[in-house]
Amino acid sequence: MFGYVRPVRDELKCRDFDLYRAVYCGLCRCMKERCGWTSTWFLNYDFTFLALLLTPEEEPYAPCRKRCSVNPCLKKTMCPASPALERAADESVVLTWWQLKDKIRDEGFWKGLPARGLAVLLYRAYKKASRRCPDFDGAVRTCLEELNTLEGEKCPSMDRTADTFARLLQAAAPSTGDPLRDRPLEELLYHLGRWIYLIDAQDDLEEDAQAGRYNPVAARFGPQGDREALERTLNHSLNRMYSAAQLLSFGRRWPVIENILYLGLPLVQRAVFEGSWKQIQKQTIWRQDQ
Repeated sequence: MFGYVRPVRDELKCRDFDLYRAVYCGLCRCMKERCGWTSTWFLNYDFTFLALLLTPEEEPYAPCRKRCSVNPCLKKTMCPASPALERAADESVVLTWWQLKDKIRDEGFWKGLPARGLAVLLYRAYKKASRRCPDFDGAVRTCLEELNTLEGEKCPSMDRTADTFARLLQAAAPSTGDPLRDRPLEELLYHLGRWIYLIDAQDDLEEDAQAGRYNPVAARFGPQGDREALERTLNHSLNRMYSAAQLLSFGRRWPVIENILYLGLPLVQRAVFEGSWKQIQKQTIWRQDQ
């Protein structure tokens, strides 16, 4: 994924920050146990947020102490394996593998060699994960093929390309059979996917122009973009996420989810437009020895 979906640590209470870190570490361990050690290289904040969203309200927060997958000399507080963590782990691997394949296709043989090597290393993990969530694997394949076609045609409609990626992320929520939960969760993930796609396009605007690559923002507004118009449509998706979240119950995890939606995403959006995101992106939320 992209790493845009992160909390604002300074605005989290200690107990809520501990919960977020426990979910993050639990997801890392779950990825290692289900898909192998190489899959943990691609752990990110985006799928930590997905794990928080997928966790049922009634599931208690009962962390345990286990050895860190990255540094076995350390023991970390983490959430034990659960259906939500397992689903997020598998989907993270599936989406990462398809994104690597997409990068290989876009960058050609020589520039795509690093991505090709990573795809080879991740292949066994992908096969395991795709067998466990074939529905998501099929949705990612279909949406990325559609997106590649639109980008190859230099589609002038920013909304059509954003909709394709939004539907991809919408598929990350498995159906529970309860429309009162499924529909708002799908709405939240749809607009999160749309927001991620457009903010990533804005972030890459200058780089894509120099490389001569397709960029949906440039295709719609020209090479310089249009900050006011793009912010308007990004804020529309943020507001739709807020509305959907209010229809859901997350129990103990709500303060963290609220922080990410109401503070983290707007902060990232401002940083991208102001040109400071590249520096923020390099910063970790905590040190490895914490």
